[in-house]
Amino acid sequence: MTEENRIDRRFASLRAEGRKALVTYIVAGDGGPENTVPLMHQLVASGSDLIELGVPFSDPMAEGPVIQKGHERALEHKTSLRKCLQMVAEFRRDDSDTPVILMGYANPIEKMGAEVFADAARDAGVDGALTVDLPAEEAGPLNRLLGERNLRNIFLLTPTTGDGRLQQITDLASGFVYYVSLKGVTGAGHLDPESVRENLDRIRRHTDLPLCVGFGIKDGKSARAVSEHGDGAVVGSVLVSAVGEAQSADVARDNVAAIVGEIRSALDR
Repeated sequence: MTEENRIDRRFASLRAEGRKALVTYIVAGDGGPENTVPLMHQLVASGSDLIELGVPFSDPMAEGPVIQKGHERALEHKTSLRKCLQMVAEFRRDDSDTPVILMGYANPIEKMGAEVFADAARDAGVDGALTVDLPAEEAGPLNRLLGERNLRNIFLLTPTTGDGRLQQITDLASGFVYYVSLKGVTGAGHLDPESVRENLDRIRRHTDLPLCVGFGIKDGKSARAVSEHGDGAVVGSVLVSAVGEAQSADVARDNVAAIVGEIRSALDR
């Protein structure tokens, strides 16, 4: 019998409790590789339900300037995909419940080899992957490899995704769907909750997977607004900024705790 994936289990639990998911994103190695796992534990302690761990890449095309700088800082520490997997394995020594998704780009996976990556991700305790620049037309092989190892493949949908392509992507997706609330990069633009509602309604005609909304979520107010019609909010840039601006690891954890705690409280009200 295949063990239930942590992502599926967490969303089922949240749905049963009538609560919204808080998905938090940090860049692995940002602030120093030795500080990533303590930051992950701080995210959980402050109210995060799922963690997206960013895999540093030299050309993170979907990211705004804040997360780009986070990638640059992490690369200065020579944080590789293998080191990200080691961090997840270390995190698992003390946390066997919180879902962890690796969010990154196709090049590091291709360099490692898709099958090697899938095996290593499973062995480290990863629950899923979100590969930003892997189009649906080319995602089949990785999708199969991840599925065979009980890992989930998370996909992005945007306001400009047409119905035909939306169906193609949701047919491949598992775990949850990440809806990008804005036209643009992470951290940019102005949220339009009504547009989010309309697009989530449209996506729900194609999939029963949980829908989480990200890009432009900065605080409890914006998280609550977008999650009203979705299953959760994804918070990234504001956390990466807090890590980047901190003068020490302790301050970084305190900053992250305050941000996540405020958003968690808003989602639970």
